[in-house]
Amino acid sequence: MNDYDTLMGLLTARHSCRGFLDRAVPDDLIEQVVTAAGRAPSWCNAQPWQVIVTRGAETDRLRAALMAAPGTRAPAPDVPGPEGYPGVHGDRRRTCGWQLYEAVGVEKGDRAGSAKQAMENFNLFGAPHTAILTSTRELGAYGALDSGGFLMAFCLAAQALGLATVPQAAVAFHSDVVREVLEVPEDRLILCAITFGYEEPDHPANNFRTERAALNEILEVRG
Repeated sequence: MNDYDTLMGLLTARHSCRGFLDRAVPDDLIEQVVTAAGRAPSWCNAQPWQVIVTRGAETDRLRAALMAAPGTRAPAPDVPGPEGYPGVHGDRRRTCGWQLYEAVGVEKGDRAGSAKQAMENFNLFGAPHTAILTSTRELGAYGALDSGGFLMAFCLAAQALGLATVPQAAVAFHSDVVREVLEVPEDRLILCAITFGYEEPDHPANNFRTERAALNEILEVRG
């Protein structure tokens, strides 16, 4: 197997895990994941990323604060969310959502069921760890763009080490809560969470896979 095949194997196997075992990840594996993610490219080698990884009681403390947030606070993201999902982007988003709901037994029109599943975002899907990904505020969009490379490298490194991940925008929509609980400095933008641990293979939310766009939808070769 060549390097390309190895990479494609990791990319294909990686998926957003929404059900985790109650099993802590050893510190040395966490350090390996973050070391690998730190090899991501960045503009002028600025490396604007920094992660706060929680474990044990600290994960539980953050989880409790996030679970209380939707009923007590309006969303307050550091980085504004999308204005909308036009066209095919909205189609893909809806398809992914209904795949998840079907997997966990939520039928169309079951608002209580869909709300309960949405709250699993703030429960961190029962995971023992989350990594809060931040970027230097002054670098703005460039720092956030660079940090996207770090996020992808983090997920692939975790996959290579037998760990499962789920990047979470929902957590970042309550950046004020995260900032208070974890004492994140104001000069850091909270971009997202990367929740991780060992996958619970029998969890119904882990029993579907999203599709990817065909090559002719994403590639345009000129000249």
